[in-house]
Amino acid sequence: MNEIIKKIEAEQLKENVPQFNVGDTVKVYAKIKEGNRERIQVFEGTVLKKQGGGARETFTVRKTSNGIGVEKTWPLHSPHVEKVEVVRRGKVRRAKLNYLRKRVGKAAKVKELVK
Repeated sequence: MNEIIKKIEAEQLKENVPQFNVGDTVKVYAKIKEGNRERIQVFEGTVLKKQGGGARETFTVRKTSNGIGVEKTWPLHSPHVEKVEVVRRGKVRRAKLNYLRKRVGKAAKVKELVK
């Protein structure tokens, strides 16, 4: 039974998934359906966490909109996620950045990773 599930999930994986980590600032291009029209909406923010693996892998992005923190979680291999574009790399020492939720303004920034 386990091999059957792995085979089905392997078919659902995307080939061109970008490499990004926690702390990176990304633009997520998501398909939004309004009535009979479909459009692409961009959500730009900091990646708070990545979890799961395979077809179930998800990532959470947080941004501040009009002074209010907004978080969205997407499945990485979802057909609704058109593409994920990395704007800048972040330098962090944590796997999950839950502490950013309590911070506002410049304190909520993540240092840029310089190579």
